[in-house]
Amino acid sequence: MNACTIAVSTVFIAMTAVTFALFASDKARAVKKERRIPERVLLGCSFLLGGVGGLIGMLVCRHKTKHWYFCLLVPTFAVLSTAAVVAAFFFE
Repeated sequence: MNACTIAVSTVFIAMTAVTFALFASDKARAVKKERRIPERVLLGCSFLLGGVGGLIGMLVCRHKTKHWYFCLLVPTFAVLSTAAVVAAFFFE
Protein backbone atom coordinates (compact mmCIF):
# COMPACT_ATOMS: atom_id res chain seq x y z
CA MET A 1 0.00 0.00 0.00
CA ASN A 2 1.29 3.38 -0.93
CA ALA A 3 0.43 6.75 0.59
CA CYS A 4 -2.23 7.56 -2.03
CA THR A 5 -4.09 4.31 -1.38
CA ILE A 6 -4.00 4.86 2.37
CA ALA A 7 -5.19 8.45 2.00
CA VAL A 8 -8.09 7.56 -0.31
CA SER A 9 -9.13 4.66 1.94
CA THR A 10 -8.99 6.82 5.06
CA VAL A 11 -11.02 9.63 3.49
CA PHE A 12 -13.53 7.10 2.13
CA ILE A 13 -14.06 5.50 5.55
CA ALA A 14 -14.26 8.87 7.33
CA MET A 15 -16.68 10.39 4.81
CA THR A 16 -18.83 7.26 4.84
CA ALA A 17 -19.17 7.51 8.63
CA VAL A 18 -19.76 11.28 8.60
CA THR A 19 -22.36 11.08 5.84
CA PHE A 20 -24.25 8.27 7.55
CA ALA A 21 -24.22 10.26 10.80
CA LEU A 22 -25.56 13.33 8.97
CA PHE A 23 -28.42 11.35 7.41
CA ALA A 24 -29.29 9.75 10.76
CA SER A 25 -29.11 13.09 12.54
CA ASP A 26 -31.28 14.79 9.94
CA LYS A 27 -33.89 12.03 10.25
CA ALA A 28 -33.93 12.42 14.05
CA ARG A 29 -34.27 16.18 13.66
CA ALA A 30 -37.12 15.72 11.19
CA VAL A 31 -39.01 13.50 13.61
CA LYS A 32 -38.52 16.03 16.43
CA LYS A 33 -39.45 18.92 14.09
CA GLU A 34 -36.13 20.65 14.81
CA ARG A 35 -33.87 22.62 12.51
CA ARG A 36 -32.74 20.39 9.63
CA ILE A 37 -29.45 19.77 7.85
CA PRO A 38 -29.58 21.37 4.39
CA GLU A 39 -30.02 18.98 1.48
CA ARG A 40 -26.99 20.48 -0.25
CA VAL A 41 -24.86 19.38 2.72
CA LEU A 42 -26.22 15.82 2.56
CA LEU A 43 -25.67 15.62 -1.20
CA GLY A 44 -22.28 17.34 -0.99
CA CYS A 45 -20.98 14.90 1.59
CA SER A 46 -22.35 12.03 -0.47
CA PHE A 47 -20.47 13.37 -3.49
CA LEU A 48 -17.20 13.77 -1.57
CA LEU A 49 -16.57 10.02 -1.16
CA GLY A 50 -19.48 9.59 1.28
CA GLY A 51 -21.92 8.02 -1.15
CA VAL A 52 -21.92 4.66 0.58
CA GLY A 53 -22.72 6.28 3.93
CA GLY A 54 -25.49 8.30 2.33
CA LEU A 55 -26.98 5.21 0.72
CA ILE A 56 -26.83 3.26 3.97
CA GLY A 57 -28.37 6.25 5.75
CA MET A 58 -31.21 6.37 3.24
CA LEU A 59 -31.92 2.66 3.57
CA VAL A 60 -31.45 2.18 7.32
CA CYS A 61 -33.11 5.41 8.44
CA ARG A 62 -35.66 5.45 5.60
CA HIS A 63 -34.73 9.06 5.01
CA LYS A 64 -34.98 11.12 1.82
CA THR A 65 -36.29 8.12 -0.11
CA LYS A 66 -39.24 10.07 -1.56
CA HIS A 67 -37.04 12.68 -3.23
CA TRP A 68 -36.22 11.57 -6.76
CA TYR A 69 -32.92 13.43 -6.84
CA PHE A 70 -31.69 11.67 -3.69
CA CYS A 71 -32.80 8.30 -5.09
CA LEU A 72 -30.85 9.03 -8.27
CA LEU A 73 -27.79 10.92 -7.04
CA VAL A 74 -26.86 9.14 -3.79
CA PRO A 75 -26.59 5.63 -5.37
CA THR A 76 -24.61 7.19 -8.24
CA PHE A 77 -22.25 8.82 -5.74
CA ALA A 78 -21.95 5.48 -3.90
CA VAL A 79 -20.84 3.77 -7.11
CA LEU A 80 -18.40 6.56 -7.93
CA SER A 81 -16.98 6.55 -4.37
CA THR A 82 -16.47 2.80 -4.46
CA ALA A 83 -14.92 3.02 -7.92
CA ALA A 84 -12.46 5.65 -6.70
CA VAL A 85 -11.31 3.41 -3.85
CA VAL A 86 -11.04 0.37 -6.12
CA ALA A 87 -9.10 2.44 -8.65
CA ALA A 88 -6.71 3.60 -5.93
CA PHE A 89 -5.95 -0.02 -5.06
CA PHE A 90 -5.85 -1.18 -8.66
CA PHE A 91 -3.49 1.51 -9.92
CA GLU A 92 -1.28 1.34 -6.85
